[in-house]
Amino acid sequence: MLGILYQLVVVAAICALSCGSIAVASVFNATDAFLVCLVGAGVPPRLLQTPASPSYSALLLSSVRNLRYVTPGTPRPLAIVAAAEPAHAQAAVRCGRRHGVRVRARSGGHDYEGLSYASLDPRERFAVFDLAALRDVRVDSARAEAWAGSGATLGEVYYAVAAASRVLAFPAGICPTVGVGGHLSGGGFGTLMRRYGLAADNVIDAVLVDADGRLLNRTTMGEDLFWAIRGGGGESFGVVLSWKLRLVRVPETVTVFTVRRSIRQSASDLITKWQAIAPALPRDLILRLVVQNQHAQFEALFLGRCSRLLDHMRAHFPDLGVTQTDCEEISWIQSTVYFAFYSSSKPLELLLDRSGETRRYVKAKSDFVQEPIPRHVWENTWSWLEKPEAGLLILDPYGGRMGSISPSATPFPHRKGNLYNIQYYSYWFENGTAALEKRMTWVRGLYGQMEPYVSKNPRTGYINYRDLDLGTNELDNNVTSYAKARIWGEKYFKGNFERLAAVKAMVDPDDFFRNEQSIPPLPAAKGWSSI
Repeated sequence: MLGILYQLVVVAAICALSCGSIAVASVFNATDAFLVCLVGAGVPPRLLQTPASPSYSALLLSSVRNLRYVTPGTPRPLAIVAAAEPAHAQAAVRCGRRHGVRVRARSGGHDYEGLSYASLDPRERFAVFDLAALRDVRVDSARAEAWAGSGATLGEVYYAVAAASRVLAFPAGICPTVGVGGHLSGGGFGTLMRRYGLAADNVIDAVLVDADGRLLNRTTMGEDLFWAIRGGGGESFGVVLSWKLRLVRVPETVTVFTVRRSIRQSASDLITKWQAIAPALPRDLILRLVVQNQHAQFEALFLGRCSRLLDHMRAHFPDLGVTQTDCEEISWIQSTVYFAFYSSSKPLELLLDRSGETRRYVKAKSDFVQEPIPRHVWENTWSWLEKPEAGLLILDPYGGRMGSISPSATPFPHRKGNLYNIQYYSYWFENGTAALEKRMTWVRGLYGQMEPYVSKNPRTGYINYRDLDLGTNELDNNVTSYAKARIWGEKYFKGNFERLAAVKAMVDPDDFFRNEQSIPPLPAAKGWSSI
């Protein structure tokens, strides 16, 4: 179909001259009209793919990490726009609004519930705006700043920063194939958060295309919208094309260790003690925990030398028994490889591999913990982890800088009062209903068991660990219902949800940017005094 688009544009132009632009859309169906509009706005046809295009499936799958949302029967986009410049985003939004095609932006990294490239509603007419080509990372080491395209991965950002300076870093997540756009849109935490906060806390500007197709920066979008995009979740306020990042200082040498302890080596006791110890450690030290099979794996990054790290461990957590042989002194950039691949000796160029791990089926859920979970609960958890279909638990401690930032500073509210975050992560490779049901039952069952011991009223979760079990949007007069969205929204955002909805009402009152868990416009009757 794309081979005739130039001809269609000519026909549309002639028709517009003779009979008015309103009549043009009637000549073609809505999809054709959308594509013609894009080409007429200067988007090269080679950047447009439809289900009839030979490369459509390959492009759709190019950054899919969760195979649950590319199974037969899943509604697919009627087109994919592989953007090459900001003007293409402006065209996609303007043409989408004109012809009734919604735009879902995809930065090319992880997406636990597939909301950037799939829809649960077969009636939804949408196109994917693929940002993978907008991935330039420009580092200004003198100013300790960088601009990163939303299509870049965290690994590409880390690699570029380290190439410019040995003493600069960016505080973001562990997995290098995560897309910058999605990560920053949800907050983004990683091994430097106890020292420097979230990735979104270190965003100082952004370039965005709004629902009117305007290209805006921090000054022109205003502080309310700038606040919302740094943690309010993607797919709600516009298409963020690039982000200006504040880089942070790290020593030339940092220290890491990984210590595994089995059930027979007092793993239950160590996890129980870890809950109070890890959030109270010095902010230059993070001690995270991965619980899998019958082992607890303690993983540390310290912004300093091994000798000082051992002093901290002897003073705060002697029971773990960390010794000098456990420590490895490396550079910060090597630490990003270490946590991603469990080896600091692997080449740094692995950070540039966008394909990452083998595609898999995924289901994840999350919790925030405010009081240490009793030892007997951890003892019971081992029975869940020994099941053949078991996944794993990832526990990331808070405290430090995280506890000193106001919960309303960004949309991410989980600052004060939380000891750590739990991610319940299940993955599998077998296709079919039986495999799906076993894994989903496992992750939901363990999540249910933990309910008495985690945050309450509401039981909260992390927006970047999307979980459609928490609720999905419903429409009211073709606009997302605020009342229905609160069911899931306050679990992610707590008291910040209403302000996010107020910003949405200001910048996208017609709800053009939406998906199954997008922010709804705040009803006019409610108002919002802070804006």
